[in-house]
Amino acid sequence: MINIDGTLLAQLVNFIVLVILLKKFAYKPIMKMLHDRQAKIANSIESAENDEKKAQQVLGEYQKQLADARVSAQSIVDKAMKRAQEEHDASIAQTKQEIEQMRKNAKEDIARDRERAAMQLKGEVVSLSMAAASKIIAVNIDESTNKKLVGDFIEKLDKDKLGGLSC
Repeated sequence: MINIDGTLLAQLVNFIVLVILLKKFAYKPIMKMLHDRQAKIANSIESAENDEKKAQQVLGEYQKQLADARVSAQSIVDKAMKRAQEEHDASIAQTKQEIEQMRKNAKEDIARDRERAAMQLKGEVVSLSMAAASKIIAVNIDESTNKKLVGDFIEKLDKDKLGGLSC
């Protein structure tokens, strides 16, 4: 059975005093330290969550800026390609125009040279015809003399090659 005597009462008083002393000097500081540590951990978690949200925002902004930069770069490339094609087409058109002008000028030069040569040839033919007619008229000739005069005349033409042309 249980004996209740003075030692039990002293042990009970010692235990109560010990609990009061531990509560005052150990339990409250330990609980305060645990509470502070819990608050610090909660603040760290909240801070990490806020940092993660900020990082997600910055990442989103960065991705948006990167997409905008890509669109802008593609636009610049497209404009440059279009401009280069336009300049190329303009250069080809100008070259074709210059070639056509050169052809036109060459045809005009050839036509002028032909006209000049024809006029020169006509003048030569007229003067030769006049010379031949005057010789024929100046001499009253018979058939054999006429053949001899024409032959001499043609031979003279072959020798002189008037106007750079052979007769």
